[in-house]
Amino acid sequence: MADEIELKLELTPDAADAFEASALLPANPEKIEQGSVYFDTPDHALAKKGFSLRIRRSGRKRTQTVKADGASAAGLFVRSEWERAVKDDKPILDDTTPVRAMIGGAVDSVGSVFEVRIARRTWILRQEGATIEVVLDRGEAAAGDRTSPICEIELELKAGDPAALFTLARRIDEVAPVRLSVQTKAERGYRLTGPVTTMVKAEPIALTSDMTAAQAFQHIVQSCVRQFRLNETLLLTGGDTEALHQARVALRRLRSSFSIFKPLIGGDMKVKLGEELRWVASKLGDARNLDVLLERARSGPLYDRIEAARQAAYGEVADALASSRARKLMLDLAEWTVNGDWLHVSATEADRHQPAREFAVAALGRFRRKVKKGGGDLAHAADAARHRVRKNVKKLRYGTEFFATLFERKHERRRYERFLVALEELQDQLGLLNDLATAPRLLETLGIADDHDASMLLVNARKKALLKAAAVAHDALIDTKRFWR
Repeated sequence: MADEIELKLELTPDAADAFEASALLPANPEKIEQGSVYFDTPDHALAKKGFSLRIRRSGRKRTQTVKADGASAAGLFVRSEWERAVKDDKPILDDTTPVRAMIGGAVDSVGSVFEVRIARRTWILRQEGATIEVVLDRGEAAAGDRTSPICEIELELKAGDPAALFTLARRIDEVAPVRLSVQTKAERGYRLTGPVTTMVKAEPIALTSDMTAAQAFQHIVQSCVRQFRLNETLLLTGGDTEALHQARVALRRLRSSFSIFKPLIGGDMKVKLGEELRWVASKLGDARNLDVLLERARSGPLYDRIEAARQAAYGEVADALASSRARKLMLDLAEWTVNGDWLHVSATEADRHQPAREFAVAALGRFRRKVKKGGGDLAHAADAARHRVRKNVKKLRYGTEFFATLFERKHERRRYERFLVALEELQDQLGLLNDLATAPRLLETLGIADDHDASMLLVNARKKALLKAAAVAHDALIDTKRFWR
């Protein structure tokens, strides 16, 4: 078994041409044509356990590899793998791999699921005391009659500081635009075996009781960045409104994690990243607001005006995501998560090494108190005050979901489900009140506030009734037993 540390980058075929022709690379790369068959059970038991199994053909050579796919932080893959030579395309699943231990008797049903065919170019670079293997892969994943193109760079650290991977990635981006990749080739293949993906929701975060608060934060950032990048890719290739919505959700979760983990993160870079995330979020937010408004409109001149504004907003989203600023943000965020200044501040060392569960108890308690205090008189609060309560409710909601696997005892799970239901109800009611407050301003911004059909675009509910429902939901949440102790 060996561990590999690699940074994966996506790029277009034209960018790959520019990269190969750049002065960054030495001459005469190693060139290999490879074909890999990936194996699993009919119900994908290995993938569900976080493992991939493949046999790769390079010329006459065949190598079987089992990988435990994972990452210590967003974009930087740290994976355990088991390799052995094999004679043919039939896997050898004995006790030298974890496969049999993972899926037991189901090992007898393992068969081929999809293939990956690539043309690989490999260079070895030495810079800043590090040795890096640079791999450019072009090809496709194929499952049945469905295919998915592959064009990516893998920077694998052979020796030295992982920071050298990010330094090289930025140099590459200067000559050939690249994006942080969060998918393995195995994931690309598995996606071809299911329904066509139009958006990606947040995936469960598997925090464990032996993690520190800092490690929990890294895993949470990884999850948020992954959700954003998967939906960003869909948006850049013509994705629909749901991909934009989920990309926005990912940024909200990410920004909320910064607030939740405020006691242990800081420094100038955190502030800069926060500003850049706010910039991207604002672009997505403008487009999302118009999506929601358009859903309420009927066909006609007013609909056409909103649709034109929506198309312009989506154009701004596309321009923002295509910019070097957005690409740099994801690389900066990934590096900061792995080796940022926040990991080296002596004043927060104790907080960083605090057990994740202990930190979660304190964080959830802190935001619950904010919600309790701020929402004590929702019926008479100003719109701005209710908006602050709504933001704290969101942070409590995301924190509840982030930390869920740290509270797995039976009674904790029961209380968790009840708490989450109560929290979602309050969030929904506050969301309707927020729509009631912001919709008129949006109509004014669009210059349609005086249109005789514009009133139908407003939330169809009386404010008094919404305030009463929000107050009831707030009281119900506060009366619901906490799942953490």
